[in-house]
Amino acid sequence: MKLIDKRTLLASVAAMATLVGAGQAFAQAVEAATVDEVIVTGSRIKRADITGVGPATVISQEQIERTGLTNVESLLQRLPASAGAAGNQGNAYWTGNGYGTAQVNLRGLGINRTLTLINGRRVVNGGTGANSAPDLNMIPTAIISRIDVLKDGASAIYGADAVAGVVNIITQNSFEGLKLSGKYGVTDEGDGQDYTVDVLWGMRNARGGVTAGLTYQKTEAVNLASRAPCGLGEVGGQLICISSASTIGGRAVLPGGQQINFNQTPGGNGNFYEPYSAAKHNFNSNPFLNAVSPIERISTAFLADYKLTDTVTLFGELFFTHRESHQLATPGTLRNLAISASNPTNPTGQNITLLQRRLAEPGPRIFSQETDTYRFVGGARGALTGDWTWEAAANWGRNTGIDATSNVANLEHVRNSINTGVCSTTPGAAIPCADYLGYGDLTPEALKYILFNSRDTGGNEQKSVTADVTGTLLSLPAGRLAVAAGVVYRDEKGWRDPDALTVLGVANTNQQDPISGSVTAKEAYLELSAPLLANLPMVQSLELDAAVRYSDYNLFGSNETYKLGLNWAVVPSLRLRATYGTGFRIPSVPELFGGVAEGNLTTTDPCSRYASSGNATLIANCQATGVPANYVQLGNTVLTTVGGNQNLQPETAKTLTLGAVIQPPIVPGLSVTVDYFDIEIKDAIRSIPGSTKLAVCYATPNLAHPFCGASNFTRSPLTGEVTYLSAQPTNAGLEKMRGVDVGVRYDFDIRDLRASLDWNTTYLDSYVVTPFQGADPIVFDGHIGGG
Repeated sequence: MKLIDKRTLLASVAAMATLVGAGQAFAQAVEAATVDEVIVTGSRIKRADITGVGPATVISQEQIERTGLTNVESLLQRLPASAGAAGNQGNAYWTGNGYGTAQVNLRGLGINRTLTLINGRRVVNGGTGANSAPDLNMIPTAIISRIDVLKDGASAIYGADAVAGVVNIITQNSFEGLKLSGKYGVTDEGDGQDYTVDVLWGMRNARGGVTAGLTYQKTEAVNLASRAPCGLGEVGGQLICISSASTIGGRAVLPGGQQINFNQTPGGNGNFYEPYSAAKHNFNSNPFLNAVSPIERISTAFLADYKLTDTVTLFGELFFTHRESHQLATPGTLRNLAISASNPTNPTGQNITLLQRRLAEPGPRIFSQETDTYRFVGGARGALTGDWTWEAAANWGRNTGIDATSNVANLEHVRNSINTGVCSTTPGAAIPCADYLGYGDLTPEALKYILFNSRDTGGNEQKSVTADVTGTLLSLPAGRLAVAAGVVYRDEKGWRDPDALTVLGVANTNQQDPISGSVTAKEAYLELSAPLLANLPMVQSLELDAAVRYSDYNLFGSNETYKLGLNWAVVPSLRLRATYGTGFRIPSVPELFGGVAEGNLTTTDPCSRYASSGNATLIANCQATGVPANYVQLGNTVLTTVGGNQNLQPETAKTLTLGAVIQPPIVPGLSVTVDYFDIEIKDAIRSIPGSTKLAVCYATPNLAHPFCGASNFTRSPLTGEVTYLSAQPTNAGLEKMRGVDVGVRYDFDIRDLRASLDWNTTYLDSYVVTPFQGADPIVFDGHIGGG
């Protein structure tokens, strides 16, 4: 994530013709008489004034072209309200279950708390299986008309997940003609070549038209070592190279505790070893990582509309994206291999434990992804009496992916290869013996036996049907009382099938189980926009906006959210606005349905020898749960359940914004916005270690903590020992954030040149996370990655 610093203003500045930031919606206000009413992001009601009542940033098509950027993720990553785009090409390792997938993270609250829309409708999640957010780059850049970024909670308008904000990508649908463009870029070091081709075509007549767009992009790699020879860390106030203790020769420990390292010289003495030295033997990872990872994709879109009658129009959207991406990863590491003194490859004459051995002989691992994403929208819209309009649409999207990793070690084969009773040194043996003590000692036959290429598959699917109606309910003295209402049916599912060896737990990666699950929602909403006062001294206009949404989920039951907004135009040059609303985020498919596994994990039971602890609360709680006074924990592990948790409930949120829009008449073309935001998220989903749950429960008087529930642990009524413990994710966290957004736009003329200056800044005053009730808060503001 970006550096979150309360002392530093995160700003993006755009000057003259090179607009790097984004224009503010308020700066584009025009008279209602000259503009058709449109649906704006953050509301379902048609409005002539695109200001709305919430803080928003609009990136226009013109600004997109001027940046020279070739994808949506790069555009959004430059906004101060964004804490980066997860999965972007500048990350050495991209997001799990979504390598190569670009996802925006507004406010730094997480990609699954930002809702992404295309033309106001939801988008199927991207990635390579059971992912939690769409791939921003599935949309051809050529067909984008503008991007609206609402920096405010909007669950009452759009439903779940719009906690931190909404990114709404609006496409062109009335283009006529043919437009071709191409871009080529290369770094000043001669690498990282980027090729982009954009095609936009459209035709229209009196009854409708079609618009098609295509973007092809290919980016070459930039190796990390070419920019940063080594990883850096701070020691004693100095930045020094930091390397890995997983060495290419192998770091081992002798029975007496002395650490040694084996030969690391190519072609050197295979029996050589010496005392381990971090400075001499540690591994530099940077040559095996990329600063920019290669990617190739083609994104297409086709939009059409046809006027069936004077009052009914049919419309459709079709998107397809194919992507291939690759990332370098450091060679895998083998850990804690017991090699006996009698093993012919062991030159020490003693039983040793090979602590870490980097498998550098075959080179780096390579992560590869191939994904296909489809999205289809079909519907009809029409006019009723007066200014009332309606729309009904069906939305279907599907994403499938293959996720492969090369040079993965089969741990069962590794164990076989050092078991002299199983392996053989005979050429062509089915199980060849392997020498892990020294770089270059692993033969091609041994590498072929112990390594394999893993292949995971997965996908996401979304189906929804919506029906909306909007218009004027009645006329009030200050204007029209506008209303919008609608219903939604939505079904979302995700799945992921890891490689068979990964499922068995013999791959040298984290063991994974298959994931599969779905969530269904039925929703209804109502939105009102009421003019309270108008054309009075100090009240040019005063409008109240209100929205309420009822959601019924098959897994979570019902939920209601609401939002209130006040928009006060004091005078033409000053507008004040405020919003307050509730929101929620439903658990993702991996959080709910992630493969559940049991294992004996290291755990400390606080009730062991509790009678002699002298702690009155502990003694009372252990007695209350039936633990015998002489109970002593046997061993240091407890059977613990990890993985998904189908008992999870949605996170809930409250969001407050207070803002001002200033357009001083003494400086024509200048617009300034200042917006304060305050966000609180309750029941945040977090995974808490089993030992922590036990410790917190028994330290709480009268076992009053939620961790004391039977869903978290059970004890044997006979012995008192813990027989079951859950480390599955739970609704335990509390997150609070507040700060200020500032935006400045200045449009001016220099002779015959029209120029603009944009400056968008976010100041984060506080971001504090409490992992669970009773825990010490973690301060994130001013730190990278937390306190």
